[in-house]
Amino acid sequence: MAAFPKLKTNAVAQYPATRSIRFQNQTLRFLDGQAQRYRDAGRRLLRWKIRLDQLDEGEQAAIEAFFSENQGVFGSFEFTDPHDGHLYANCSLESDGLEVAALSEMHSSAVLTVVENTR
Repeated sequence: MAAFPKLKTNAVAQYPATRSIRFQNQTLRFLDGQAQRYRDAGRRLLRWKIRLDQLDEGEQAAIEAFFSENQGVFGSFEFTDPHDGHLYANCSLESDGLEVAALSEMHSSAVLTVVENTR
């Protein structure tokens, strides 16, 4: 299985790194106005916003290659939580788009959002 690329410092993110908790709930509305709610996933799911600034050319190329290999949200990969080092085996990207901004010569930035998938 693919793994989220690490920077040359061996980190997966730079600070500030944000992690949020989400639940996957669904609501069914009936003709009489009643609603029924249920949870698609039996547990909480995590979401990380990865901000990468001051990427060199090699790191930028690795992020772009990773994005292409996963075909945006289609692929799944392993992701190491930058907060506690726990490895999550089934994650994917939240968006089919990748924006890389050139900050200066040989320095760029990118923002990716990683979401934990239901099993």
